[in-house]
Amino acid sequence: MSAGPIQVGWRRGEPRDALFQREWLVTNGLGGYASGTIGGACTRRFHGKLIAALPGPLGRTMMLNHLEEHLVTAGGTTWILSGDESGRAITWPTPDFLEEFVLECGVPVWRFSGDGIRFEKRVVMPNAQNTIWIVYRLLEGPDGLTLRLRPSLNFRPHEGLLDRPPQGWTVHADGTNIEIAESTAYPALRLSIVGKSAGLNADPRDVEHVIYRLEKNRGYEYEGPLWSPGVIHLELQRGADAALVASVEPWAVVHAMTVTDVLAADGARRNRLLSMADAAEDDVAAQLVLAADQFLITPHTRAADEARMAAAGDSLRTVVAGYHWFTDWGRDTMISLEGLTLVTGRHREAGNILRTFASYIRDGLIPNLFPEGEQGGLYHTSDATMWFFHALSRYVRRTGDRATLRKILPRLVDIVDHHVRGTHFNIHVDPADGLLVQGAEGYQLTWMDAKVDGWVVTPRHGKAVEINALWYNALRLLQAFLEEENDRDTAARVQSLADRAYESFNQRFWYEEGQHLYDVVEGEGGGHDPALRPNQIFAIALDHPVLERTRWEAVVNAVERELLTPFGLRSLGRAHADYKQRYDGDLRARDAAYHQGTVWGWLIGPFLDAWRKVHPDAPHAARAFLSGFAAHLGDACIGTISEVFDAEEPYHPRGCAAQAWSVAEVLRCLRA
Repeated sequence: MSAGPIQVGWRRGEPRDALFQREWLVTNGLGGYASGTIGGACTRRFHGKLIAALPGPLGRTMMLNHLEEHLVTAGGTTWILSGDESGRAITWPTPDFLEEFVLECGVPVWRFSGDGIRFEKRVVMPNAQNTIWIVYRLLEGPDGLTLRLRPSLNFRPHEGLLDRPPQGWTVHADGTNIEIAESTAYPALRLSIVGKSAGLNADPRDVEHVIYRLEKNRGYEYEGPLWSPGVIHLELQRGADAALVASVEPWAVVHAMTVTDVLAADGARRNRLLSMADAAEDDVAAQLVLAADQFLITPHTRAADEARMAAAGDSLRTVVAGYHWFTDWGRDTMISLEGLTLVTGRHREAGNILRTFASYIRDGLIPNLFPEGEQGGLYHTSDATMWFFHALSRYVRRTGDRATLRKILPRLVDIVDHHVRGTHFNIHVDPADGLLVQGAEGYQLTWMDAKVDGWVVTPRHGKAVEINALWYNALRLLQAFLEEENDRDTAARVQSLADRAYESFNQRFWYEEGQHLYDVVEGEGGGHDPALRPNQIFAIALDHPVLERTRWEAVVNAVERELLTPFGLRSLGRAHADYKQRYDGDLRARDAAYHQGTVWGWLIGPFLDAWRKVHPDAPHAARAFLSGFAAHLGDACIGTISEVFDAEEPYHPRGCAAQAWSVAEVLRCLRA
């Protein structure tokens, strides 16, 4: 067992409904994971005991969906450990038997007690394996206690259809080893039982009408069948660990470690992460260090890229933007890099990530995202490439790794040249004023990228405020890099571009009536957009602010007054006609609210950077703006931070249950 921070997620006496509302998550460093509700029901189609990260074209794949867990006494009394939901009824865990759910150093732990029984369950994913260990320990209780576990499954792509009928199953059981295969292209699922008198009672069963209630609320497919091979049984012994292991790895890997080995290795790794980050004394920071680890992966699904990087003596590394449904996104990776890696002492991985994305640069752009199971990236983004400059600068400042800088520097110059000449999606520098223009019909190229049924909700075509703040910052960073490398001629050319952008920005973006910045100038139709949005904060927050100093205080005050909440910044001012209070409903309703008021946790980072510049004499007062996130760690997905929140109280958490840039920016600010 590992020492470390304890995060309580639920305790006896709290509302029962919270058992199916709060979630847990463990990951394997490959993009695979296990997740569910505290009470056991799968309320998302992404909930499962093993979502394996498989080489393309499969990608992440649901291999083990659900596990019914019953504890049975010698006298026949049955305690339900995990609930579920079908079209017929909801099954809740046995009332008052679950004592609490906590994260122990990031590991999900359920504690049960009643009638002289004390019992624990914990879930561990060994790093770099598509394997899950569900470990049970009887602390106190009578002889003759038996666990009965019924696994249910339906192999499918991560976001595949739920209503595909499971078919063609074959089950081979050899004592405590069970192999389940389906007549498709999926690998076999291997189950290993660790415990006394263990085995499988064959009792195949179709599980009809499984309901995923959150998907129903979100307007997605929400019902489908599962299949179960039977009931696994094992006898519990006081003080001894028992386990169910589920894996798609070879049997030699499944059997490579004992329960003791797995728990010790996982605990040692987690404590090493806390030590590297020097975060053991701050429980909130420690939880976020462990949460940060969940997003850093080797993209095992892109085997060809992994092989190419390895052949060059490097490691393919990237960042999952959010669980459960995001893959790795260029923008999210670059924004998150400092908080996930540099703040946590994981400098080597930061360098690997930067070199990985440098290898993907095409026509002056880094990829926006990598679709699930595919090898190639999509490049429809105007800001991810500018964030690459920012991330590289923070990395070099922290590590002094000039070798990586020199390797990437020619690519940075090429990026600027492509932007000056013009690259894809109408991304180009306007020769009339030196500002960056972006926008193409049917595309949403900034971070405000909601699109549904062909409707681009916030196209922001034209000269967007944060795009030009990032462009100016990138130019100044490149200028400094070139000067440090004694390339004076190229540095002078880049300086000229930066000087012109600075002058034009301050002439064109100030909105006098509102005492803040336009969100877009020369937008669609040629007009300027005066909407009060958080994007303007980057004109101050970045290392090289493009906004002249005399206007900093007015902008920060406007953002603080109209957009600040305990969980980040609203994406639109409340007085705007398009303002939405809730991010809820079906896909169209949610996308209409996504950047039209909805609060984004990651924006607390740039806000505090700007606020500290305006209030340099109160460096520690800024920490008060982060206080809401500490309580949030015990809500929603326990131990991590959600993607978005409703724009008004009670600021209900929404979107991805665990978001990389939310965790990264709060952690970065905590450690500032």
